[in-house]
This record gives sequence, structure tokens and C-alpha cells, in this order.
Amino acid sequence: MADLNTDVRHIKGIGEQRAKALGKLGITTLRDLISWFPRRYDDRTQAKKISELVPGEAACVAAMIASEPKMSHIRKGMDLVKVRAVDDTGVLDVTFFNQTWLKNSLRQGETYIFYGKAEGNLLRRTMASPIVEPEGRREFTGRIVPIYPLTAGVSQLILSRSIRQGLDDCAAILPDVLPDSVRQAHHLCRIEYAYENIHFPESAKALDLARRRLAFEELFLFTIGLKRLRSRRETVHVPPCHDVDMESFYGALPFTLTDAQRRCVEEALADMRSGVPMNRLCQGDVGSGKTMVAAACVYFCVKNGRQAALMAPTEILAKQHYAGLAPLLEGLGIRCDLLTGSTPAKTKRSIAEQLAAGEIDFAIGTHALITEGIAYRDLGLVVTDEQHRFGVAQRAALAAKGEHPHTLVMSATPIPRTLALILYGDLEVSVIDQLPPGRQPVETYAVPGSYHQRVYNFIRKLAAEGRQAYIVCPMVSENDELPDERKAVTEYAKKLQNEVFPDLKVAFVHGKMKAREKDAVMTAFAAHETDILVSTTVIEVGVDVPNAAVMVIENAERFGLSQLHQLRGRVGRGKHQSYCILISDNQNEETKQRLKVMAKTTDGFKIAEEDLRLRGPGDFFGQRQHGLPGLKLADIGCDAQLLKEAQQAAEDLLARDPELTSCPAAAERLRELFTQAADTLN
Repeated sequence: MADLNTDVRHIKGIGEQRAKALGKLGITTLRDLISWFPRRYDDRTQAKKISELVPGEAACVAAMIASEPKMSHIRKGMDLVKVRAVDDTGVLDVTFFNQTWLKNSLRQGETYIFYGKAEGNLLRRTMASPIVEPEGRREFTGRIVPIYPLTAGVSQLILSRSIRQGLDDCAAILPDVLPDSVRQAHHLCRIEYAYENIHFPESAKALDLARRRLAFEELFLFTIGLKRLRSRRETVHVPPCHDVDMESFYGALPFTLTDAQRRCVEEALADMRSGVPMNRLCQGDVGSGKTMVAAACVYFCVKNGRQAALMAPTEILAKQHYAGLAPLLEGLGIRCDLLTGSTPAKTKRSIAEQLAAGEIDFAIGTHALITEGIAYRDLGLVVTDEQHRFGVAQRAALAAKGEHPHTLVMSATPIPRTLALILYGDLEVSVIDQLPPGRQPVETYAVPGSYHQRVYNFIRKLAAEGRQAYIVCPMVSENDELPDERKAVTEYAKKLQNEVFPDLKVAFVHGKMKAREKDAVMTAFAAHETDILVSTTVIEVGVDVPNAAVMVIENAERFGLSQLHQLRGRVGRGKHQSYCILISDNQNEETKQRLKVMAKTTDGFKIAEEDLRLRGPGDFFGQRQHGLPGLKLADIGCDAQLLKEAQQAAEDLLARDPELTSCPAAAERLRELFTQAADTLN
């Protein structure tokens, strides 16, 4: 009998090739397979009559094939199979593209269910390449059908059949991590029923019961795991930092910190004086001054006789931090140095020696700071920039270079506090909720695609004034296949350079480029060697270019509000008025509402709250690697009551049984879920 860690290759009907394709989705074990939950569902329970079909709407129709299917060869690589189907209300002409086997499998006189979008008029209805199956089979019609996230080489059919096989293989061995008492008290279904109906729901009610049960389990385990992470952390004691006169630091700044910055500094310094390692997230909008909060903590740490390190996700950001912080701190007697992947070997050796000897007080760098040959004499503070670009493991690797150093994480993604406490449950949260005086808000406009020429003219006008522009293309394909971002960005950049802006310099950057190539393009843009940068969202967290004054976002409907806000934060960093132009032809009401919010406010926290309300946390960050298990089904924005119930149930259980000896399945699942976290859970 299989267990949940069985490699998918060994599941009947999957084999090597299919396992390889599933591996691209991160599905390698039986547990991964049955936990690959649908992203939405199509209700195909009701079949319509042909006369009831609405053009442009997807629907099921039961119809009998009235004529022999006819095949025609249009051109190389294009074969059509045409068939006429009828019911007692009308005629449906169906065309299939490149599905030649249907010519022999569709039989005249038999009834089939067709699922697709109808076109045509009242007299003649048509359907192009619908899903088709014999009446009564109910594999793809006649039921609620799950729609899964896919990758190249994996179709809905392959995934659905693989999951069916996986569920059949493990039906008898699914461990129920919820104690019976919890399950009954909260009216939750059994685990077998939940997995069966999340993938193959018998009805809308069964699907709802399954989702509620699995979401509750996620929140329940998450609560227990976070409580353990916190209690673990609080048992570690370190020598408390002594008081330092911070006025020398504040007096050296060319500006006055905002009240919010001062509050965040005080919260962090109180942690460092407490005798327990600080573990704090400092979150604030782009330009709110998180780096100065970090600088104050570095000053405080070094004046306590210890070293500090700041790790940035890219070389260009590390250099930017160094250029901004080193002159300030060196003026206060703090010895700084920069360490990145491109630091010459000889310099690297010298820096390593100085760090080990305590001759450098503050190291700024990339992952190079956590490489094997780097040791610190006494690392007291670790600062990481942009939490969602680092896993907990990387944060932990830098922290492991010292004896329980204090940790400060800076994030420019404003997160509603409720969500921050869930996602960063092992961190205290500080919020910088005001911008420094004098910053001009970025003027934001949502316009249709017909405005392209006007937008290009506007870019040209700003370029004549010496400004620069970003143009962002989204990388989402319509057909569940992985898009080729390289092609989309390079082709658009080429078109702009050749046809629209032949007299300006257009560059491009995308995620498939090597880090060094990306950095070179960004550095050239920062140095104003190029005028327009065409990009995917890789610039969402990027270099500071004060001269960039316009951000154009194509197909803006494809982004979440928080991501749009992050992108908008790339401009408005200098003294010039800046603009963000959101281009979208999408008529969906929710999309219009989202873009209206962007045009109305530049407050990142308001935007984050709205994003959470509209989209839920599943899409809130895109792919994140915080080392804590992600929530696949629970939606904190919509499941607030369920979260309360799960938290209460977890607290009650821990009060009775802190070691979870009465529910070994829950203890085992927690161990598996939190293996990526910095602390292991016993």
C-alpha cells in the first residue's frame, strides 16, 4: 500500500514521463498530488437546450449527432472535423480543430454532451472545439468540474485522472490531524470526504463542506506552529544591550525623522534592550524611510560593541544601500564595507579577515554575506531587505553567523495587520504609516488601450524634459500554458525602439536574464544611459531611479492592487512630479473597481486592505517563500470567523496537551509543514 510520501512515478497510470511533467508544478509525492487543489470550478451540472444557448456564454448542451462527421484538411498543421448535432429545439454546427480521431469516435444517431461557448444567431448556433463526451459518462460534464493550475505538458485531463488515481490509492491511509472532539465541536466533515469533494464534488454543498474542513485544518495547524515558533524564540536569552545616546545619530541626519520612524526605532531598541533576541518586521510604504530605521538600529548595535549586517536581494540594491548608508555611518565612526558576488576574490578575502577580526562594524551585501568563508567576530544585528524575496532559511543562515543576533526585516509591501500576524507570526510588526514631508504623490490614471498614442506622446514630452519611463508588460497567458516572457518583452521593446521611439534609447529586462545581465541593464537605466525600460515585474523591487517620472502598466487588470502599488513605487522618488498610467480594456466590474482604487489613493495600507478584500490572501503576494507553510485554501479576508474558531480550538488543545501527545497525526503534520522554517518543531 502506498503512503503519502510515495513518489508519484509509482502511482498506477502515471509513470516517468507524466511524473516529470507533474514535477514542473512541484508535485513529486502522493501528498503533493492530492493537495494540488483546484483554482476554481465550472458548474456543468445543467444541460441546456440548443435554443437556450446564449452567444459568448459557456454551457453544456445535450444533442444527437445527425450527420456523419466530415474531415477536411485546411493547410499544413490544420485539420477540421465538422459535425451537425440536433435536439428538439434546434441545430448546432460543431467544429473541432486538430482532433482528427473524433471523426471515427463520434457516431451518428447517438447523443453526446457538448460543453463550450456557443456563437451564431437564433437561426444557426455554432460551437468551436467544445469538450465532448457520451451522455451519461459524467467525466467532464454533468457535474461540478474542478479547474486546476497547469504547466506545459500537463492538461486538465491528465491532472484530473492522476488525482483520481492518487485519491483511490490513499483513501484508506489519509491521517486525520484534527482530534475527533475538535471536528465534532466545529461541525467539520471527515478527511476522506473533504479530499474527495474538494476534487470531485458531489454537489455545491459537499464542496462547501470540504473547503471549510480543509481551510479550518490549515488555520488550526498554522496557529499551533506559530505559537511554537514564538514560544521557542522567547526562551532564548541574550545579554541585553545598554542604553546609547541616540542624539548623535539623529543630529547627523540631513533631515528629521517622522514620528512613525521614531516610534519604529524605539520599538526596535526596546527589543534589543530586553534580553531576548529581536525578531521584528518593519513594514512601510515605498519611500517611508525604513532604511533610516535600520540605520538607527545599526548605530545602536555597533555602539554596544557588536557588528551588524544588511542583506539585500540583489547586487544593485546592496550597492544602493551602501552608497546611502556608508557616508552617514562612517561619519559617526562606524566602519562599513560592501560584499557581493562580484567583489574581487582578493577584496573578498580581505573583507572576510576584517569581519572575523572585528575590524568592520557593518557589512552590506547580498547572499555573499552568508557564504561559507565569511565569519563575524560578534554579529549582533541582522537586517534583511524585502522579506518576500528571502526564505526564512536564508534569514536563518545569516543569523547563524552570530550568537542569537537581533533580526530586523524590512518590507515595502504594506500588509494589513491581521494578515501580517498570520504570515509573519514569528515576527513582531512595526508599521511606518506616514511619508516624509514634501514627497509628491504619484498622479495615477486608468485609461483604455485606445489611449496608447497619447501615452507615447506623453512619454516623449517627459523625455524631452530629461525624464525617464518604465513600461511594464504582464506575463500571464490565456491558455494555462507557461508564457515566454523573453519573447513578449523583447518584441515589445523592439517595436517601441523601431516604430515609436526611434530617437530615444529603449532597453528591456525580464526574469529569464542572468542576474548580472539584469543588474547591468538596471545600472545603465539608473545612469540615464537609456530613456525607456520595458520590463516584466522583475523591477517591482529594484534600484532607486529618482529621474524616472512615468510608469506605464500594460494590461493592468492582470495585477493585484498591492503589486500595482509596488510598481507605482518605482517612480516618484525624485523632485519631479511623477505619473502612473494603468492601461486596460477589461470591462469586468471588479477590475474597474480595483483600478479606480489605484487612481484614488496612494496609501499603501488602504490599498492592501482593499486588495485583501477583493482578492483574498492567495493572490496577495504571488509566489512567496517565507518558510512558513502557505495557505492553500484558507482565505483570511473571507474566513475571519473560521480563523477565530481555528485559533480558539488550537489554543484549547495546547492548554490541555502542549506536546500534542494525544494527537500524534497533528504533531507529525506540523513537523512536515514547518521543515523549511528556521526553527524545527519538536
